Amino acid sequence: MASTFLCIVLLFLAQSSPLASSASNNLNPGSSLSVENSADTLISTNGMFSAGFFPVGENAYCFGIWFTEPAAADAATQNLAVVWTANRDQPVNGRGSMFTLQKNGNLILTDAGKYTVWSSNNVFSNSLAQLILNDNGNLVLLTLKGVALWESFASPTDTLLPQQQLTRNTKLVSSRSLTNYSSGFYSLFFDNDNTLRLLYDGPEVSSIYWHDPWLLSLQAGRTTYNNSRVAVLDALGNFSASDGLNFMSSDYGVKLQRRLKADVDGNLRLYSRKKPGDRWVVSWQAIAEPCKIHGICGPNGLCTYEPSSGRKCSCLPGYEMRNKNDWAYGCQPTTEGFNVSCKSSTARDQFDFMYLPRVEYFGYDYFIYVNTSLEKCKAICLELCNCPGFHYKFGGGHHNCYPKTQFRNGYRTPGFKGELYLKLPKSILSSYNATAKEFNMCSSKLTSQLSRTYEKKSTNGSVNFMLKFASALGGLELVCIIVVWYFVMRSSKEKEESDVVTQGYLHAVTGFRRFSYSELKKATRGFKEEIGRGGGGIVYKGTLCDQRVAAIKQLNAATQGEAEFLAEVSLIGKLYHMNLIEMWGYCVEGKHRLLVYEYMEHGSLAEKLSSNVLDWNQKFEIAVGTAKGLAYLHEECLEWVLHCDVKPQNILLDSNYNPKVADFGLSQLLHRSEVSNSKFSRIRGTRGYMAPEWIQNMPITSKVDVYSYGIVVLEMLTGKSPAEGIQSSEGGGETQKKMMVSRVREKMNGGFENAESKKREELMKVALRCSEENRDARPTMTQVVEMLLHYQDDSESEIGNS
Repeated sequence: MASTFLCIVLLFLAQSSPLASSASNNLNPGSSLSVENSADTLISTNGMFSAGFFPVGENAYCFGIWFTEPAAADAATQNLAVVWTANRDQPVNGRGSMFTLQKNGNLILTDAGKYTVWSSNNVFSNSLAQLILNDNGNLVLLTLKGVALWESFASPTDTLLPQQQLTRNTKLVSSRSLTNYSSGFYSLFFDNDNTLRLLYDGPEVSSIYWHDPWLLSLQAGRTTYNNSRVAVLDALGNFSASDGLNFMSSDYGVKLQRRLKADVDGNLRLYSRKKPGDRWVVSWQAIAEPCKIHGICGPNGLCTYEPSSGRKCSCLPGYEMRNKNDWAYGCQPTTEGFNVSCKSSTARDQFDFMYLPRVEYFGYDYFIYVNTSLEKCKAICLELCNCPGFHYKFGGGHHNCYPKTQFRNGYRTPGFKGELYLKLPKSILSSYNATAKEFNMCSSKLTSQLSRTYEKKSTNGSVNFMLKFASALGGLELVCIIVVWYFVMRSSKEKEESDVVTQGYLHAVTGFRRFSYSELKKATRGFKEEIGRGGGGIVYKGTLCDQRVAAIKQLNAATQGEAEFLAEVSLIGKLYHMNLIEMWGYCVEGKHRLLVYEYMEHGSLAEKLSSNVLDWNQKFEIAVGTAKGLAYLHEECLEWVLHCDVKPQNILLDSNYNPKVADFGLSQLLHRSEVSNSKFSRIRGTRGYMAPEWIQNMPITSKVDVYSYGIVVLEMLTGKSPAEGIQSSEGGGETQKKMMVSRVREKMNGGFENAESKKREELMKVALRCSEENRDARPTMTQVVEMLLHYQDDSESEIGNS
């Protein structure tokens, strides 16, 4: 009886109300939402989400779902946070267009009342249905028995909401631009190997760029051995996928408004805000180096990134933009006479090469020519008809030549150990300098100021007096308002600082959470379990409120202000590498300065060396991983960072004995004012591991870390610490180091027979080169990585051939 009565009521409402009520969260059979009535929207019961028509251009509208309250900064422009769109690629007219729930249970969107541009393709004539906008943002078509016939969660556009699943049959596709909601070039999806990928599918080519395409899935921390292909974001900020990809937002643990979005620039970002009207804050992002996203500047374009000004695109010398409003189409030669030719020696003589250091173009190599001279590489490129230039890169003890067939995915980075030689006509080279013109990445429209001027009308003296009096009175009133505002804001700020659960998060890219001192004191049970200490402070083991085990470092009494500390922490937040310890958060409260980072199950390398539990394969992998982490600090991250205290105590080991360098950047964190023009006002580091430059008052460069790394490897080889004997005499540390070097040289003269011994030999070579007294004789950390990886590749090749 109850169900029969409900059916009658719904039928009555459907027949009596052809248009939905603006205050309702549902749409009944036979009802419609009209594009011409802005009040025709569905609003979820909690008021968080709205569904209806929104403008996407002049007399162009889409039907979709958005967060009801725009951010305060966006309210004037009505830049809504749209989370789902029905007709993103086919907008409808501003007159006569309707979104209708037909009586047969089908949802349709009609353009100008005539053409159906979208349909849910549901026909259930025997089952009365109702469309409901739920509090989680899901628009659901339900039968009276609660069976879902259709839902927006099953067909996402560019956004994933909490509890909305991404499956093998769905994907997120970015919008074309910030103002164009049509399908863009970037998508997040489950690939055929069951792993989540980011794909660039541009006007001409497509390519995977995340995870890093040169890594195997297991190397990237993913697993292909799953068949569910499902990923979901929860309300607390945890994302979990069946391929092993897991991450947490920087504000994890708090129920906030959240959305995971495939952004127009190709990055995947998690946004959050506390309440309606607040600004959206990025609490996680997939790619820390934005220039490594494919297709950003198009073919023959070059991406550069500066922390102060952001990402910019430019054309290579000799090239110009194809489309002045869209970098997706890249650049083209400036003149017709540019055509690269190889038909005759005379034609080839008309070309030469421009040297562009630290410029990389990923992919599209014609071939790899190993151990090739620069002149030979130039000759090869001149012979190839379609070679616009080549990479010339040192690796494995020699130079390699990489002739290109196309220039795509280009960026300039200090971490690229190679250079680009751009093939240009000599006529262009003679009149062109080596600096390419730069264009603002954000300029999608050409704008100019109005040339119109206005003349002021003359006024009499009494009017002038009244104007001046009114201005003075207004100025006094403004001063009073500012004073009141200052004290109100100051009080509000103090209150916000005490609300440590939801306030005080660092900027988006850091991914850090702000903890309170009491919160960390509770996590460590009153700082009871000490797991390490050094010059910078003491490290304690703790358990956070989300049950994650953390290492919490309490820095020695800090004198710097909060702003300076947060600026330094933001520097660490920009550093992402698998061989650097992962920072989770921080605390700045009064004089308390603490850092929270992941807990490493196997402790420090120092502990394992003293207990003699590592075999030579493990030691070799630890040496390689540590070198990679230091190389990233020195040359690949956006800031120049020296470690200044490389020693076994600061090399931590995870459950698989993978090394992670800890305390990186903390010398700058504690005393950044001492860093000036590569010089430090006082000695830093640990005796026995310190480079001679510290004692000799020489300029400090990255070679001090190289020296310390060499001593660490010597310690791994000999089992002796360079710190032994330091207390007995002034020269004790240097004597111990000489003994270690002597012992290593004796072992090298003994020869090596098996693969394990050869690994020892390679480590000895590296240790001796890195610990040279003359800093110019030491390699860079990048060269160390290349030396070790080259040996590793050769060893694997020998095993394969045998």
